[in-house]
Amino acid sequence: MAMGKISVSSICLLLPIGPLFLATGALFSPALMAAGYDYGEALSKSLLFFEAQRSGYLPRDQRVQWRVPNSTRATKHEGCVDLVGGYYDAGDNVKFGLPMAFTITMLSWSIIEYGNQIASAGELHHAIDAVKWGTDYLIKAHPQPYVLYGQVGDGNTDHECWQRPEDMTTSRAAYKIDSSHPGSDLAGETAAAMAAASIVFCGHNVSYSAQLLEQANQLFEFADKYRGNYDNSITVAQEYYRSVSGYADELLWAAAWLYKATDNEYYLNYLADNGDALGGTTWTMTAFGWDVKYAGVQTLVAKFLMDGKGIHHALPVLDKYREKAELFMCSCLGKGGAVGNVHKTPGGLIFTQRWNNMQFVTSASFLTSVYSDYLTSAGESLHCADGGGVRVAPSELLSFSKSP
Repeated sequence: MAMGKISVSSICLLLPIGPLFLATGALFSPALMAAGYDYGEALSKSLLFFEAQRSGYLPRDQRVQWRVPNSTRATKHEGCVDLVGGYYDAGDNVKFGLPMAFTITMLSWSIIEYGNQIASAGELHHAIDAVKWGTDYLIKAHPQPYVLYGQVGDGNTDHECWQRPEDMTTSRAAYKIDSSHPGSDLAGETAAAMAAASIVFCGHNVSYSAQLLEQANQLFEFADKYRGNYDNSITVAQEYYRSVSGYADELLWAAAWLYKATDNEYYLNYLADNGDALGGTTWTMTAFGWDVKYAGVQTLVAKFLMDGKGIHHALPVLDKYREKAELFMCSCLGKGGAVGNVHKTPGGLIFTQRWNNMQFVTSASFLTSVYSDYLTSAGESLHCADGGGVRVAPSELLSFSKSP
């Protein structure tokens, strides 16, 4: 379940960078901030962690002052592409594009949902800066419409040498996808990150928001036109961030974020027309994370429907997205009926896998928190097919989110 009294600063040391922002996002829920824990301090330390993970030339307002400019050598790849910047993965000095982009998507979603609460904690500018540090790098990594750099550094040589990024001597080779070596999952997730971030910046930096949207549209076209798993093109990523779920979920995820950012009917039609074929309406999920995005897609589409959108777009298909979203929520509550419920430890902690399980704990906390808010705003309740079918109040989802 949710983090309870576990400090985010402790979790930061355990999670890869991609899943980490889910913990940060869950902290932004008003219910959690009112639960009696010092979530403001945890929020601040989470954002400080990302400053410590910055790669490249550091800004003057860098608060983690024991970090100095790093990984600035050999910045030009193939003679012209500057890949300085971005974030290192947690605990090593490799820049992995797929989880990094997912990080930016999730932090942006957190700001979109809970920006007022972040601002009241005095952390909104730090959160926005964290997004921009990521998107500035992702823009650099996308120098042409059908080219995207997806990794800098090699995991094997990096993990054999324990050293600070300031002293790095390991490989800084760069790896890319293109039309001949596709990576729809990587391009799709990066499109989602750009689209989500464009919403964050639309009220702060209009020209930058427009630039991000242009990038997102290009990347979505790239992902959809040239289909394939990115780790078949960037094979050095296979030991670390293999795309086990494939790329179908990222295509839907990108379309959902682009629709949310633009209200362009093309993307809602894409979700409706491809929901069955790409699994958005057929996969019932019990986990959400950097590799598998279906539960996030289903949650977003459910919100579109609650807002009265999609009435003229194959409503029965979009309703199936919402049905799957609610099955995820009910499974977290243990009310999934015949559906395979989320496994839990004897103490009540969600248990998905033996390694790095906390990413799925925090991701479930985030989704159940935002879904509770969506239901509350719409004046609706959650329907769980448990026995004859029961209605569950949004407050029960919130109780799950903030439970120790």
